[in-house]
Amino acid sequence: MESGLIRKIVVGPDPKNGMAYYVGMNVVNGSIDSIILDEESLFRFSIRRYMIYVETEEGIEPWKAIESAPCVVEYNLKF
Repeated sequence: MESGLIRKIVVGPDPKNGMAYYVGMNVVNGSIDSIILDEESLFRFSIRRYMIYVETEEGIEPWKAIESAPCVVEYNLKF
């Protein structure tokens, strides 16, 4: 999967109590490889959807899609 700009996403109306997902986080089947804004969904349907991909023993697979939910996005800043 391509190296993304998004490092972390917190889902929920209250960022302090929302569910956080971040690149490198261990999940049931592996670890989160990348979080990507689904640009096709945004431009074709005006729906902001974030795709979370997980790296497993079998490769990189889509794990979750977060759409139409309040969220805070943290970008991967490299100076």
